[in-house]
Amino acid sequence: MPLALLALAIGAFGIGTTEFVIMGLLPEVASDFGVSIPTAGFLVTGYALGVVFGAPLMTVLGTKVSRKRMLMLLMGLFIVGNLLSAAAPTFSVMLVGRVVASLAHGAFFGIGAVVAADLVAPDRKAGAIAMMFTGLTVANVVGVPLGTLIGQSAGWRLTFAGVAALGVLGLAGIAWLVPDASKPEGVRLRHELAAFKNVQVLLAMAMTVLGFGGVFAAITYITPMMTHAAGYADGSVTWLLVLFGLGMVGGNLVGGRFADRALMPMLYVSLGALAVVLALFTLTAHNKIAAAVTIALIGALGFATVPPLQKRVLDQAHGAPTLASAVNIGAFNLGNALSAWLGGVVIAAGLGYTAPNWVGAVLAATALLLAVLSAALERRDDAARGTGAAHGADATDPAAVTVAQPERAQSAQSRAVTHH
Repeated sequence: MPLALLALAIGAFGIGTTEFVIMGLLPEVASDFGVSIPTAGFLVTGYALGVVFGAPLMTVLGTKVSRKRMLMLLMGLFIVGNLLSAAAPTFSVMLVGRVVASLAHGAFFGIGAVVAADLVAPDRKAGAIAMMFTGLTVANVVGVPLGTLIGQSAGWRLTFAGVAALGVLGLAGIAWLVPDASKPEGVRLRHELAAFKNVQVLLAMAMTVLGFGGVFAAITYITPMMTHAAGYADGSVTWLLVLFGLGMVGGNLVGGRFADRALMPMLYVSLGALAVVLALFTLTAHNKIAAAVTIALIGALGFATVPPLQKRVLDQAHGAPTLASAVNIGAFNLGNALSAWLGGVVIAAGLGYTAPNWVGAVLAATALLLAVLSAALERRDDAARGTGAAHGADATDPAAVTVAQPERAQSAQSRAVTHH
């Protein structure tokens, strides 16, 4: 794999750390600013919404520059946002800093996925995308626990300053290692927007929302679920999330490897198994060992869908994939927000802390149905194109007639020469 993927992975590591580390530091941030924890939760919500809206916005703004330059600008924006959060004098300023940092998130992963795929041979594209996303998954194993520990012991401002330093490292790596390819010729904003007329692109994004949403329906409420249903102590949730992160790392690499060989079968297996495991989590959540194993499996199966779904979007939006790729990153966050809300609804309805697992199972199963539908539509379209090709020489086709006329003339000339 090219070294440029390492630079992209470092940037992804920093972004993944800043996205999730705030969840472990909400009490400290709320206490420092004198706000309630639910109010401090807007730092999570604001970031997620910034990703959803920032992904297409920043990608559109970047259509006039090369992808490398845009990646560098996004890393610069990420650094500014985290420095603003680290130095924020008020809660409102910190919220602004979180939103500024989030604007870089979706476009970085969207453009980065296109760059990563272009760096390797066609049969290794999903693996290259997975290599970049490894930075995001490793952030959940190393960056988030370490950032939380630093924030709780030395102050949360130091955590965000450290994340900004990671951004500087990622920026330097991109400047040094990523090839300085020019902006693709002939690709305009209208071409990028045209990708959204492709039903296969929309189906892939819907699979992203529902499939990964299934994961977050369960994981969002992992703390009350594990403390109330499984009987874990509050302090044990940190290492349970590390297990989840390890599962993400493994699933991401496996998903990237097999998506290059058989993309749709990989989606069938991962989404189907994810739906089953989430449904079983309603039972295994009541046993400490079974719950820990299930959490790791959810991380692995959930992230095994990421490389194939991202590659599916790139394949279907071929020729102008950048905006579609970035919007698909926003779709992951949209799925997170939707599933977290639905999970809260079933808990508020009195169905218990394990009820979000059923929500996740239904979402993942629906994504599987969409994958089957997508493949069926693709087979139908391929068959239609094959039938059209078989009748391509029909005499009623003006193009066929045009081609046939010189052939008949040449045949007549040949007969005349033979007769002579």
